[in-house]
Amino acid sequence: MTEDVTRDAGDSETYALKSAELAEIAAPDLPYRPPMPKSYRPRIGVIGTGGISGSHLDAYRAAGWEVAALWNRTRSKAEAKAAEYCPKARIEDAWQDMLTDGAIDVIDVTLHPEQRAPIVEAALKAGKHVLSQKPFVTDLDTGESLVKLAEDRGLKLAVNQNGRWAPHKAWMREAVLAGLIGDVISAHVAIHWNHGWTAGTAFDEIEDLILYDFGVHWFDFLASLAPGRARSVFASAAPAHGQANKVPLLAQALIRLDGGQASLVFDGGAPHGPRDTTFVGGTRGSLVSDGPDLGLQTVTLTTEDGVARPKLEGQWFNDGFRGTMGELLCAIEEDREPSNGARANLQSLAMAFAAVRSRITGREVEVGDARRLEG
Repeated sequence: MTEDVTRDAGDSETYALKSAELAEIAAPDLPYRPPMPKSYRPRIGVIGTGGISGSHLDAYRAAGWEVAALWNRTRSKAEAKAAEYCPKARIEDAWQDMLTDGAIDVIDVTLHPEQRAPIVEAALKAGKHVLSQKPFVTDLDTGESLVKLAEDRGLKLAVNQNGRWAPHKAWMREAVLAGLIGDVISAHVAIHWNHGWTAGTAFDEIEDLILYDFGVHWFDFLASLAPGRARSVFASAAPAHGQANKVPLLAQALIRLDGGQASLVFDGGAPHGPRDTTFVGGTRGSLVSDGPDLGLQTVTLTTEDGVARPKLEGQWFNDGFRGTMGELLCAIEEDREPSNGARANLQSLAMAFAAVRSRITGREVEVGDARRLEG
């Protein structure tokens, strides 16, 4: 048996939020696992073979998808990735050669945002479906232009927001979409971990490393739970005492929703005792996820019927990467918009951009007012 909080308006002791026992019930079977197309098996071209591409390629190999070609500015890096993950893939001297190959249907662009947008545009103009690494773009106008280009040409453009298919996030999202907790009224995330490994790396040059580069996963999670409901953001950032990084490792954001509220707390400078906790409250129930890191999470669903604890399978890395590409392939096969489509992702970016402007100005910022990444 498990306890639930109750209150009796006539009893002052109930202000202590005493709890009542609830029955343990079976967890519903939800489609939280990475999606797989029924029969569509395109050839994939990957542009950019830096560090994160290994997670892409490993996921595609596990799913049985063919990577036909790789390109990287440094050819030897592309050759090394091919040898490890897809030895039959050819190495291109120019990424444009993938776009003229009629046998390649899908292009996965893993480069940094400032390099990525013109390549995504060229791929769409060449008639290719595209999976773009996150963050999708650094300004909303560019993003809207790419979305319109894809739509005008009947192509699918998706974003590699791989956190969407972390098992705990995916199960909670599907529970919300299934109406199991009613309408979302609150969502609160608190993550405590040591991000100090980024000191002295290229990540240490990103001013809003935590709030933007890391935090965009959770702005995207909020957007998937309450699409179109984010109204404003108030955010701040600060260095952690004793941190080696040049940029702040602590950040937080308050998000005003239409008919609700949300908060994100990122303690990226906690050297011991990591913890990741998420609470999502609705009009008919709640969801809680808790664990020592992003991979080991226990999820609880509580409603008037009782408490359910699903047994989750998989890990964020690399199921999340199989999920983003799998959803794009399913969308192509079924001729529909992918759930991680670029148009919807602009809502996530609008929240992130508002958070960065708020951090800079110290003021609450309306979602959509900040059209580009600042700082």
